[in-house]
Amino acid sequence: MTTMNRQLRLQSRPKGLLAPGDLQLSESPVPELQDGQALAKVKYLSIDPTMRVWMAVDSYLPAVAIGDVMRAAGLVEVIESRHAQFKKGDKIVGLTGFQEYVVIEAQSKFPFQKVPSIPFVSDTLFLGVLGMTEIAKPQKGETLVVSAAAGATGSVAGQIGKIHGCRVVGIAGTDEKCKWLTDELGFDAAINYKHPDWKEKLAAATPNGIDIDYENVGGEIMEAVLNRMNLHGRVALCGLISGYTKETSGPSNLGILIVKRLKVQGFLIMDYASRFTEAAMELGKWKMMGKLKDRQTIVEGLEKAPEAINMLFTGGNTGKLIVKV
Repeated sequence: MTTMNRQLRLQSRPKGLLAPGDLQLSESPVPELQDGQALAKVKYLSIDPTMRVWMAVDSYLPAVAIGDVMRAAGLVEVIESRHAQFKKGDKIVGLTGFQEYVVIEAQSKFPFQKVPSIPFVSDTLFLGVLGMTEIAKPQKGETLVVSAAAGATGSVAGQIGKIHGCRVVGIAGTDEKCKWLTDELGFDAAINYKHPDWKEKLAAATPNGIDIDYENVGGEIMEAVLNRMNLHGRVALCGLISGYTKETSGPSNLGILIVKRLKVQGFLIMDYASRFTEAAMELGKWKMMGKLKDRQTIVEGLEKAPEAINMLFTGGNTGKLIVKV
């Protein structure tokens, strides 16, 4: 009997949050495997803010074409292989798309990476963050501010800052998330940006200014952080989520980049694909030592993926947001 592959395909480009029908469920037969290919079953899908960009416009990758399977990163398990690099039972990560099965090609622009086996570390940890230490170069005694700090990327970046000896201040959207950052993750302070006096609290939490901005949000939050940056500070620009579903103004103070001689560098996780195993081993070591903690919001079922994407923009998740296929 032919195995059917359930897939979510892009049917219309969303305006604001995803609406019913923007992504539609369909089925197609799993193709017969050819030499140089492996067939894998998708176990987990990484839900990331950049998906909203992929649905709308060409960016660092072309926009997903109408009718195509929605692009997504995920963790898969190989169930059949005629591929030289992967064997049955291997767990690997890469761009899988919103579907239950994926065919892995020998030649791919974005090759899959094998997940190392690390005791007591869950598979889902490997759908996390890279790039923090390469760009920001945190030093002991410096002050690091992380926006969207209770999300998957921000929560790990802040903890890496603590491991390197920084004073770490997180910015998040609820008191509960702020409490998680300070009480469980060890952040030195956390600011709820929905409080009217949040800018004053940010100033109080960074009495010696800010040396590193790990920026996920943009807009008014980034503007406030830039105003408190120290001379020769560094901005690791991971995302600008405030503008992904609606138009936002700012930051309007980019002149401060010149005055403070700030270094701003954007980065994408795919820039570090060749170092995935190295990073995974380091994260896994910190996890086993208790230096790195994580929380996951797991949504069950492929058909719930559109709702999961919207959760990124409504504050519905804490930590890494994942769809369990």
